Amino acid sequence: QVFGSMQKEGLQVTILSTCPVADYKTQESTLTLASPFLKALKTKEFQEQVCCPLLEQPNIVRDLPAAVLSYCQVWQIPAVLYQCYTDVIKLDTVTIEAFKPLLSSKVLKSLVKDASESTKMLKKFLTTTESHNNIYI
Repeated sequence: QVFGSMQKEGLQVTILSTCPVADYKTQESTLTLASPFLKALKTKEFQEQVCCPLLEQPNIVRDLPAAVLSYCQVWQIPAVLYQCYTDVIKLDTVTIEAFKPLLSSKVLKSLVKDASESTKMLKKFLTTTESHNNIYI
């Protein structure tokens, strides 16, 4: 339904998602991983450089982020998913700041007026939405 009213030509999709570090599959112990960290998954049509390492097998993405990325792959829409693996349940500034490298990406760069104020703004958003555990921007 989200894509039903959008024109698919010239569209490029960026998906931001978080999940627990415990869901990350690796040979090493997840206790030794520096959390939070980003991994990316992209459609075949996405030609831009990704801002972090690609997600390795056998890791999977679930729920709405997976559905959106799958839709984009089927309809040949350039899309990238940035998955943040974090060790906290409630969204916090440390987790949000893991997404900061994405602000320099071609698509998101035009949305940012002043990256130096981003930490201050993130803290403000978290304080005002703390009781709902969601951020609405």
